[in-house]
Amino acid sequence: MFGLFKKKSEVEVLQTKYEKLMKEAFELSRVNRTEGDRKYSEADDIMKKIEALQK
Repeated sequence: MFGLFKKKSEVEVLQTKYEKLMKEAFELSRVNRTEGDRKYSEADDIMKKIEALQK
């Protein structure tokens, strides 16, 4: 109950965005490979930001 108003850290926000993009990339890869690769590239950029923040 006390965690209701806790603000998410930047890493948590980026991880959520990364997971969403990976899911979209997987779904698109079955239909349109080019768009799936583009989404995967965006997700990879976000993962690099996460790794930089964790250092």
